[in-house]
Amino acid sequence: METSQFALVILHYGNPALTARVHDQLLAADLEWAERIFVLDNAAPLPYERAWRRLPQNIYWAGALAYAVQVFGDMGVEKLWFLNNDILFASDPPYIGKALARLERMETSSRGPGTPVGCWAPAVLRSPYHPQMTADPRLQMSEVALIDGIAPMFDLAALRAAGGVDCGDNPYGYGVDLILSRRIAEAGYRLVVDHQVTIRHTYHSTARTVDGFMDTAARVEADYLATRLGPRYQDELTNWKLQRLDRDRL
Repeated sequence: METSQFALVILHYGNPALTARVHDQLLAADLEWAERIFVLDNAAPLPYERAWRRLPQNIYWAGALAYAVQVFGDMGVEKLWFLNNDILFASDPPYIGKALARLERMETSSRGPGTPVGCWAPAVLRSPYHPQMTADPRLQMSEVALIDGIAPMFDLAALRAAGGVDCGDNPYGYGVDLILSRRIAEAGYRLVVDHQVTIRHTYHSTARTVDGFMDTAARVEADYLATRLGPRYQDELTNWKLQRLDRDRL
């Protein structure tokens, strides 16, 4: 893949030290990709000094994703890796080069040439909400029915085929990742968790510091999911989380 066809965005909000931690980790591991690593400051109360761009107001996770998709899509980017700032890679470096090489192999060898992966994500060492994302070092990859929003890499053609980021009535973003990944799957693309690229995640590290945010976001998420999946949306989500096809080779 040409360098210009890829972009990695770290979304900054909250503690700048968290953003610096993952930013520096990536720069040290993938120096040849340094010019394709961008920190998007989401109007954080504590700005990030090395940000590529600072937004005039906080548009939350989903709004920031939609913004990045538009900006980088207009630049000709094909793969967009969108990271929370409260993650840290746990597997051996490099990260970007390894991820892209493995993704290419998945698309060309795991189920026949040209099989598209619409959304790829590293596995998480601990995932209390999404068991399908939990790392298993014995495996190479898993095909899943849902991808969470901690660190997804989107094929932007797949994202467009899915109708884009549907977040107009959910500015906080909780649940938007789940609906987006389902629509990508329904558009004919695969969702893949990679067990050989792993991360640690500090759940709600920023959200818990904003008074009342968690409760408000949860109420909006419930309405959002019920509108799209029906009143029994929890059952649907549980069933999808249990769907995982594991592979021990690429």
